[in-house]
Order: sequence, then C-alpha cells, then structure tokens
Amino acid sequence: MAITTDEPVIRRTTKYPPSEWSYDFIQSLPGNSMVETYKTASNNFKERVRNIISKEASVENPSRTLELVDDLLRLGISYHFKDEISRVLKMIHNCYFVVPERCNTMNLNLKALRFRLLRQHGYQIPQEIFYDIYDTLGIIKEAAEEDVVGMLNLYEASFYAVDGERILDETREFTTKCLREKQEKNKIVDTKSMMLISHALELPLLWRIPWFESMWFIKAYKVRSDMIPLLVEFTELDYNMVQGVHQEDLKYTSRWWADLHWDKKLTFARDRMVESFMWSAGVNHEAPFGVLRRNLAKLITIVNVIDDIYDVYGTLDELEQFTKVVRRWDVNAVSRLPDYMKIFFLGLNNTINEVAFNTLINKKSFSIPYVQKAWIDYCEAMLLEARWFNNGYTPTLEEYMNNSRTRVAIPVVVSSVYFLDSYVSTGEALDSVIQSSATILRLADDLGTALAEFARGDVPKAVECYMHHTGVSEEKAKAYIKSIIIDAYKRITKDRMACKSPSLQIYIDCALNLSRMGQFTYEREVDVLGTPDDFYKNHLISLLFILYPPLEINNFHFVSHVVSCGLNNHELFMDLEVID
Repeated sequence: MAITTDEPVIRRTTKYPPSEWSYDFIQSLPGNSMVETYKTASNNFKERVRNIISKEASVENPSRTLELVDDLLRLGISYHFKDEISRVLKMIHNCYFVVPERCNTMNLNLKALRFRLLRQHGYQIPQEIFYDIYDTLGIIKEAAEEDVVGMLNLYEASFYAVDGERILDETREFTTKCLREKQEKNKIVDTKSMMLISHALELPLLWRIPWFESMWFIKAYKVRSDMIPLLVEFTELDYNMVQGVHQEDLKYTSRWWADLHWDKKLTFARDRMVESFMWSAGVNHEAPFGVLRRNLAKLITIVNVIDDIYDVYGTLDELEQFTKVVRRWDVNAVSRLPDYMKIFFLGLNNTINEVAFNTLINKKSFSIPYVQKAWIDYCEAMLLEARWFNNGYTPTLEEYMNNSRTRVAIPVVVSSVYFLDSYVSTGEALDSVIQSSATILRLADDLGTALAEFARGDVPKAVECYMHHTGVSEEKAKAYIKSIIIDAYKRITKDRMACKSPSLQIYIDCALNLSRMGQFTYEREVDVLGTPDDFYKNHLISLLFILYPPLEINNFHFVSHVVSCGLNNHELFMDLEVID
C-alpha cells in the first residue's frame, strides 16, 4: 500500500500588529449627533462668509480678493462657496489676463498667486506672464529678503507647470534653492516665516491633501495679523461637523468589516480598516460625498488584504489558480481554491454586488462587468510581480512601471467607484490622470517602504530596478525617481485644465488625492499601513476622533480606549498642536 505525505507549504509571513480600534469603540462615536448640534450655527456662518466674499471681491483690490480665496481653500471650507469662488476667479481672469497690459502691472506676489489659483481651477494661463520675472531672478532673490510671501507663492506656482515649460521649471529650481538657503542659514529671524518655509519645502501645496493641509493651516492662519475671526470660528465648527459625518461613515464601514470576519479568518493579512478609511477621507473629505468615502474605504481595505495574499501568504501555484478564478469571475469555481482564497473571493464578490446594488440599483448589470475587469487587470499585475519574485527576476524600470501602474491599485479603486457611479466608459482625461497618479503613488511607496518590503522578500522596487540596469548610485537613482514624480504632476495639471466636466473632475481629484495620500503616508520612509507610527496615529486621531478645539467630546471615554490599546496620554496628545 502506497503511503503519501503532504509536503509542508512554505509561506512568507509578516507579523502585523493587530488593529488598535475596537468595533465597540467605533460604534460608540457620536457621529450624526455632532452634525445636528452644529447645523443651525453652520448655516448662519455660511451666510456671513458669503457676505465677506461679496464685500472683498473686487478688481480694484485683487490681492485681498485672491488672498481670501486662497485662505478659504487652505482652511478646507471652500467647498461651501464653490459658486462664489468660481465667479471671483472668472472676474479676475477676465480683468487681468484677457487684457495683457493689466497683467504686466502685477507685482511678484500677486502674479504668482493669480497664476496658481487660476491654473488650479482649470484656467490655461500661459507661463509667459513670468517672463519678466524669469529675466530678473537675481533681483528677485534680493527682493525676497523682504518679500518672503512673494517668494513662497512663486515657489508654489512653479509646481503647476506642464511639460515643456522651461520658465516654470527653472523658477521652481531657483526658488527651492533660495528657500533652502534661508532655512539652512536661518537668515530669517521671523519664526512665522521660517514655519511657512519649512512647511513649503517639506511638500508643495500641489502635492498636499487638502483636508490634512487645513489642519496645519488653521494654526498658521490664527496668528496672522490680517486673519478674519469669523473664518476661524466657521472653520472650527465645520471641522467638527465634517468629523461627525466621517464618524458615521466609519461606523458604517466598521459594520461591513465586522460582517466579513476577515480579521478572524484571514489572520495573516493587515487589519487596517480604520487606516483605510483615513485614506478615503483624505481623498474627499466634503460632507456630501459619504457614499464615495464608504465605497473607497471598502475598496482600499480589500486592496490591503489582497496585497498580503499575493505578496506575503499565497504560494505561486495558489496565486495562479486564484487568478484563473478571478478571470472567469465564477463563484462556482472557488471550490478548487484553498479556504482562505475562497473566503476572500466570496467577500470581494459580495462587496462589489452590494456596492453596485446600493449605488445604482437599476443599472447594476451595466456597471459590474467594468468593475470586474478592473479587478482582473489588478490581479494579473499582482501575479506577474509574484512570478518575478519566484524567478528571481529584476525587471527594467520600464517593465516595472508598466506593471506597477496597474498593480498599485489606483486604477482598480478609482475605476470601481467611477463605474459603480456612472456605468459608462471613462474619459481620456480621467484615464490619463489615473496613470499619472498611479505612477506617483507607486514611486512614493517605493521611496518610503522599499527597505521594509525588500526585507520581507518582495521584488526589487523602482530604485533597485534602475540601479541594477544602469549602474548608477542610489542617490542618483532616487533623484531620477523624484524627477518622474514631478513629470507625472505636470501631466495631471495639463489633464485637469483640459477637463471641463464637473462630474468627471470629482474622479480626477479622487485619483490625484490617492497619490497625495501616498506621499503623505510614505514620505517619512515608514510602512504605516503595516505598522503605523506615532505621527500617522496622531493624524488619524486628530482627524477622526477629537473635536476642534478638543473641548466638547467625551474625551475621557476616548482616552481610556486609547490607553487600553497600549498608547499613553503623551503619545495621544504629543502632536495635537497641529490643530490647537
């Protein structure tokens, strides 16, 4: 009688720490009760802010008008006044760019601020308005000793370049160098100016997440001599209302996650539902977009789990079988899969059907095939990377990026929410922005987590691929990778200016903000979705759980919960100066 023995399956494993956020705690959050508490006051504030916009908007005082628009944007409350801001910018464009001689009378600060705000809102303003500045960069350097704000606005404007705009490219390099010199030599005694410079050099505005930027900017705005107290009051109130909406979205997502039971059945994978929701809030924080946030949170959570299946736990044979099932998208075929893959695929299929049913009901049959195709493409890209790893193959940077733009998950996430909302083919601008945003997220991830991922046995990342096939140093390879990120932002700027559809713009911004989330998440070279660090935890706490200013919430309950999770009071409040 033949005796057979099963060979032990050798798997890569990573011991991720468990989630620090219990289901009971999340369900106990106040949510909608905060929204109701502040609703009446919010409506009153909106009318008063509209009166300020109407009063300040003037072509006779364009600096004050544009500064007000910029403040509303950076405070995170501009979404309440989209029509008013649109009218102001149209007026500024018609008065100062349609008539060229008026444009020539602008000073450095005004010219830079106008250029940035108008390009940010889709106006195709030519770089040539900076031609006189470009010819006198040396003079500007001297003038910037007195006009730090002008230099900062010129620096921020230069990042809104598109391909081939040499004036803006050289202006970006020049202003970056000047600001770094001031920072390193501590030439400026004014601590407020130093704070602004350090913040700008860390990441330019174009690369920042609007919702997270408002947390920092309110602190900077409060100490300005020209600040408007009403805007501070409304920003803090709106922050609390939006937080209540986000908490309600998080409670919903938590119930979905609990129903899947993946945290118990797929213990090898990351339980990062709350962190995934933080990504969705960063993608679109505006109160009316709760359905979008909830769908994004589900999809990002699923992406983290499937990433661990392909990158960590699954054997190559299992991954080949799983990808075949995904290609067919046949729930009856899962019987051939290991149990953990059956559990995952059925959960994925049920979630997509649930989202489609809740979003489109009558159009369900139209949307689902598009969404399934996006997931098939994603799994194919994951499988190719698994084959590279098992074969010990180091791809060229071009091979790596061609695959990674799909594998990084922006295409599957954005395409899924788009098709589940519209069920029609994406536009050319959205497809292009998705690819550019995927490039940014992939490279930001690689620059931040390559060491952690390489240590657990992942394939070489972008820097290693480029070094392997060109022989350049790590420093030069990283510089080249960063230049690719700058080029990707240029394409996004061009595509955003070309898009005239407000509904499509929502998904373009969705893709862009996912790439910005990548830069925020990985800029400190920490794998925060694997093992969140204190900086990331404190941002999450500030965004989702603590009122602004933190006076009215039941903080004792919250602090007790956090302490029970292993965080002490110092860790909880160490970074709260960003919002208080």
